[in-house]
Amino acid sequence: MRTSKQIVTVAVLAALAATAWIACDNLPWGESPAQGKQGKGFGQRATLVEAAAARRGNVTVTVEAVGTARANEAVTITSKVTGLVSKITFREGGLVKTGDVLVELDSQEMEAALEEKKAELDNAIRLYERARELYDRRSVPRAQMDDRFGDLQTVEARVRAEEARIKEYYIRAPFSGRLGLRRVSVGALIDPGTEITTLDDTRKIKADFRVPETAIPHIAEGQGVAARSAAYADRAFNGKVTTIDTRVDPVTRSVQVRTIFDNPDELIRPGMFLTAEFVAVIREDSVLIPEQAVVVSGDKQYVFVVENDKASRRDVVTGKHVDGEIEILSGLAAEELVVVGGVQKIREGAAIKLAKPPQSKSKQGMN
Repeated sequence: MRTSKQIVTVAVLAALAATAWIACDNLPWGESPAQGKQGKGFGQRATLVEAAAARRGNVTVTVEAVGTARANEAVTITSKVTGLVSKITFREGGLVKTGDVLVELDSQEMEAALEEKKAELDNAIRLYERARELYDRRSVPRAQMDDRFGDLQTVEARVRAEEARIKEYYIRAPFSGRLGLRRVSVGALIDPGTEITTLDDTRKIKADFRVPETAIPHIAEGQGVAARSAAYADRAFNGKVTTIDTRVDPVTRSVQVRTIFDNPDELIRPGMFLTAEFVAVIREDSVLIPEQAVVVSGDKQYVFVVENDKASRRDVVTGKHVDGEIEILSGLAAEELVVVGGVQKIREGAAIKLAKPPQSKSKQGMN
């Protein structure tokens, strides 16, 4: 009997301790047991939640634009003259430097004609020098010496013209870059304009993007920009804005922005599809709250605001998601407390208490 009474006594004490603990646990954060009794009595049981204060910050709204990659310099290699291909000195896909000879055309006739012109030049020089000596001895009039000098200049011009013609039979790279596919073979007769190959300077890549006119105030020459390609989805290519078109398209209300990207590994190839983000507008003093505070119900979104230790449902209109926060366009003011933890456990008018002090952020601007 005595043992049974002891067991009953222990059970009663345990029940009383549990009741006291539950009563204390139902008190709002920071409230003493005495305060709880005075303020609320034994009404509705409060739900533990976490809250955060809505804050003000700047939100940068970006717009995605698309463009096509182009080589910094690009040209189709052609011939200026008609001739037979006698030698091809380049390799498909190879790198060349400015002035490198790519193709030689048969210039034997031109070389022979040049030698003939040079012989005429040597003779013209001798005749002029002889006439000058005679003039110096007063043996011939000055007019005769001048005639010989005129003949010399004429022959010199013919030699230079022939040399220039021969140079056209040696087709050279106009700038440094990478060659494309070869379109001709040795022995082929090519005419002016015949495509021999292509040459692209792909160490730098250009791309033109169209952005809305609202973005113009936020874009400047020299501004950095990052572009992506579907071929390298996990990599961003950094470049800068080089030129902003002076005219806005009156139909699309957009402006063309030219950019250039370093491409040392030549990963980006001309013709690739690129996407880039540009700043469209900066919304200052926007209201921001943690994303988890927003509840989606059908086509509506709402939050629970902490008001007098109760949950007050508030419909909101959201904007841009930024680094774990969401912009509130309407329905909430800065500094108001919103429930961020335990949202699924409460409803409109439910009694709530804070499990810990409200969360806060000190960031002033967002990208």
